[in-house]
Amino acid sequence: MSSPEALALRIAHDGVGALRARLLAEPPALPLAPTRGDYDLNPGTRPEAARALTPAAVLLPIVLRDEPTILFTRRTAHLARHAGQVSFPGGRAEAGDPSLVETALRETKEETGIGAEHVSVAGFLDAYETGTGFAILPVVGLLTQGFGLLPNPAEVEEVFEVPLAFLLDPVNRRRDSREWQGRRREFHVFEYGAHYIWGATAAIVVNFCDRMRA
Repeated sequence: MSSPEALALRIAHDGVGALRARLLAEPPALPLAPTRGDYDLNPGTRPEAARALTPAAVLLPIVLRDEPTILFTRRTAHLARHAGQVSFPGGRAEAGDPSLVETALRETKEETGIGAEHVSVAGFLDAYETGTGFAILPVVGLLTQGFGLLPNPAEVEEVFEVPLAFLLDPVNRRRDSREWQGRRREFHVFEYGAHYIWGATAAIVVNFCDRMRA
């Protein structure tokens, strides 16, 4: 198996070609039926009754630098949901979105200022169900050179990058837990400097890294 550094550099060198063999080539059929989610580590907390999930999409943006990175956002502290948390650009689907890919690209533009012309979609990860009732399609995209940042201050406190090799290295992945709605829940965590990446965002990174290292 390649080292995290070698795998990251291969992705940087081969671009979309290095990703497509390991990603889903087509998005899952709608409505999304997630095969991964918050309940993977907490099966005892899954609701007994079936529920309607709100469709959403995020972009997992890989920046093709000499040492490639993944781009994240940190949400502003005043938001009603997930305030102050690290996330990927994205959000719920809107009626005018022709597809969930367009949802991810639209939200990325709105939140970070990165236009669709700078994103090359490489493929998709497994749909993810959150405890808050969303079915998320993770869209993996490569950011081409020349993109600019114009974060939306109403939603995004910060945009930052984490080296891809750091995330690919299993030593940097761990589990944590905390009390939520009266129950102890486990979740994946990556800590990079002052950034605490956890919850659905970290789980999507785990899915991506497991596919890359398979």
